[in-house]
Amino acid sequence: MRHFLDFEKPIAELEGKIEELRRMSEPDGINIADEVARLTTVADRQLRTTYGRLTPWQKTQVARHPDRPKAKDYIDSLITEFTPLAGDRAFADDAAVLGGMGRFQGRPVMVLGTEKGTDTESRVKHNFGMARPEGYRKARRLIELAGRFELPVISFVDTSGAFPGIEAEARGQAEAIARSIEALLEAPVPVVATIIGEGGSGGAIALAAGDRVLMLEHAIYSVISPEGCASILWRDQAQAPTAAEALRLTAEDLLRLKLIDHIVPEPLGGAQRDKPATLAAVAAAVQDALTTLKGLDAATLRGRRREKFLAMGHESIA
Repeated sequence: MRHFLDFEKPIAELEGKIEELRRMSEPDGINIADEVARLTTVADRQLRTTYGRLTPWQKTQVARHPDRPKAKDYIDSLITEFTPLAGDRAFADDAAVLGGMGRFQGRPVMVLGTEKGTDTESRVKHNFGMARPEGYRKARRLIELAGRFELPVISFVDTSGAFPGIEAEARGQAEAIARSIEALLEAPVPVVATIIGEGGSGGAIALAAGDRVLMLEHAIYSVISPEGCASILWRDQAQAPTAAEALRLTAEDLLRLKLIDHIVPEPLGGAQRDKPATLAAVAAAVQDALTTLKGLDAATLRGRRREKFLAMGHESIA
């Protein structure tokens, strides 16, 4: 069953009528093809109009859509011969961070991803994509392993942020995130990160500090969630839409500010409406990014990465 967001209600009503007409025509043999075709045209036009003018808050809702492809979907679809690697060799394995070796279009790679889960059971298992320190330490371990074996690193980021629980702080959450970022910045191999849904705060940067940062058209990437920002500035989560506007969290804003490198177009209506097309688009974008980095030595990669991140923040945000 398809999930519709609040602003998609007119589209939901039209598609509901189309489905109802199709069900009616089957047993009675009634020919209603013309009416179905007309309503389909209207629904497509409504969908195109709606998604052509999404507000930042609406994009936030799309980025969080429960039916969007998750990190596991990308790994299962794009990575062959995938061998998962678990644990941080210090405390535990964190299911919020997936990682392992495999082949991307025949090329050996190291893959990382934050996984939110798709139903209640898997969401609890993966802690809704909010990693604890052991998740970031696992990421660091795999990044360093990739460097030793000269494997490019590919990551798929979808997290509202790092787990904020007291036990995570007690085990060194901030240090673990910083070390993961450090490992990416110092990696002697190409690093390509893709923001596939939410890119929340340091929990996202810990897997996204790459040579090339790609972002899906309706994904978001920000230092704090709109709700968190609204709670701090206005003491009112109802101000989240205003906060989303101020945070400049859309792919278009971030590309203009040179905080990401490329926007991956989504199918009309969002990634959740056509997962195969979305997966194919991401595969092509990642392949293009790896091609641009091919042949660069470790010193060049590190130097360019350093220059890229040091340059951030010099563009006007007006």
